[in-house]
Amino acid sequence: MKEIVVISGKGGTGKTSITASFAMMGGSDVVVADCDVDAADMHLLMQPDFNFSEDFYSGEVAFVDQSNCISCGKCEDVCRFDAISVKKNLYVVDPLSCEGCGYCARVCPTKTIVNQERLAGKWFISKIKTGSIMVHARLGIGADNSGKLVAKVKNEAKEIAMEERKGFILVDGSPGIGCPVVSSLSGANFVVLVTETSVSGLHDLKRVYELVKKFNIKAGCIINKADVNPEKCSEIEQFLKENEIVHLTDLPYNENFTRAMVKGQTIVEYDHGELKELLNDGWEKIKNLVAN
Repeated sequence: MKEIVVISGKGGTGKTSITASFAMMGGSDVVVADCDVDAADMHLLMQPDFNFSEDFYSGEVAFVDQSNCISCGKCEDVCRFDAISVKKNLYVVDPLSCEGCGYCARVCPTKTIVNQERLAGKWFISKIKTGSIMVHARLGIGADNSGKLVAKVKNEAKEIAMEERKGFILVDGSPGIGCPVVSSLSGANFVVLVTETSVSGLHDLKRVYELVKKFNIKAGCIINKADVNPEKCSEIEQFLKENEIVHLTDLPYNENFTRAMVKGQTIVEYDHGELKELLNDGWEKIKNLVAN
């Protein structure tokens, strides 16, 4: 079983569309893990049935038991996050501002403040249209600890892949270089970097590759909208060559990407021409690279 992670230095490069296309080409031999939990959208293309769902708790949030509160105000005084305020003569906690540090509970003379587990989101196991399984999640509004939710999604996907003897785990990671990306990369066999031919595309490609190097993972790159800016495309190709990153394929600008998404389809379902051929070539290269 091999784990392939698809990431990008910035949002909007086509990362999820490409990952979903690879999932279609991999078919029933691929377990999909949507680890872009902050802005999950793989479900729009994979038609999951949401057969299993479970709440995800991570971190803590303060809670005031109003029946025992003497309104001394000490909790409000010490809260450096301004999470405690008075509303209708009651001291209440704003869960979006509370960091769960527990200082308010320590200074409360009546022990009326306690820390409770924070509901941070929900995760799912679904059957999808490829005939395989997708593990995915949705981070709650204003919730943090997305890295822990990513780890949960990946671990569940690994267990399913091992139990059902699947050949691949395909991970749609978050854009950027933050905690969820670090969690996505952990344990990967190969990383696919998706970029576009713009100043920010090249800048963020360099930045995210610095992170990938720290994990010592072999990487390949797909240049999307490669024909939009030939000069910048040449700069990206030079960067790939200098860093021994496998140049997997170039994708031209094509509005069929948008048309496919509107229909809830991957590009390889909608477009049976050049785009499908290029993506299929890229997928075959990836499989050969992870096999060796």
